[in-house]
Amino acid sequence: MSKFLTVFSLVFLYNFVFSQAIPDTIFEQQELDYTFTGTRVINGHSVDMLPKRTMEFRIEHKFGDLAGTNGGVQSMFGFDNLSDMRIALEYGVTDKLMFGFGRCKGAGKPYRSLLDGHVKYSILKQKKGKSFVSMSLIGTAGFTYMTASNDQSLVSNFPKFSHRFSYVSQLNVARRFNDRLSLCIMPTYVHRNYVAANDQNELFAVGSGIRFRISSRFAIIGEYYHAFASPNMRTNSKSSLGIALEWFTFGHNFTINITNSSGIGELQFIPYTTEKWSLGQFRLGFCIGRKFTKE
Repeated sequence: MSKFLTVFSLVFLYNFVFSQAIPDTIFEQQELDYTFTGTRVINGHSVDMLPKRTMEFRIEHKFGDLAGTNGGVQSMFGFDNLSDMRIALEYGVTDKLMFGFGRCKGAGKPYRSLLDGHVKYSILKQKKGKSFVSMSLIGTAGFTYMTASNDQSLVSNFPKFSHRFSYVSQLNVARRFNDRLSLCIMPTYVHRNYVAANDQNELFAVGSGIRFRISSRFAIIGEYYHAFASPNMRTNSKSSLGIALEWFTFGHNFTINITNSSGIGELQFIPYTTEKWSLGQFRLGFCIGRKFTKE
């Protein structure tokens, strides 16, 4: 996976440096309307913002393993099991500033009953003659209100109230190369106030994403996150990889995805993805987003 990340980053940088040599119809526009259509790639944030005075209601859902020891026909290929689900509201304060709040069931590794909130600010928009990329800053805070465990060896014991909090900071850099292809790269910093003895509070990860439009209503999306940590820590953690089919309309975004991560949101899928694609530990999921605009 690290080789995939390296190749992806080199391709992104190459296209960024030599973008003037690429014939591109979008440079006819004064400023891009969108890069990834929605506010998310698959699991993580995209560079895009909600327009001013626009609210979006989101429902996200992940089933159980499609294959492997926990999947197959006995679990209806994962449909009998609920890995995680999230319900959220997001609002565009201005064209450059938005915020959102959500509640996750939690994948149980190690948390359940999760609340999250985020603020996203657009610091740069891809624009003819001025900028070849779009950039956004995202700050996320998470809190779990699950019942504390009596087992002091577990992270969910929560000796202090502050141990229930986690935080994520991300810089999202993206470019739409033409009417079909968009790429993004997302350096991400995760801080958890309380972790196990063989873990670390701080974690740095780099995400990458690609979107390829195949028709006026459908697109293929890919997303990959690689977490960097000490080789003596988090030995069970795996990189998060997902692919998705996006169906978009003027008011709705519907995404069907397959990922190896069982949790929803950066506070879960970056530090706590332990599933392997090679063992059949990947699952079907979907996201429905409905926008409401105040005229």
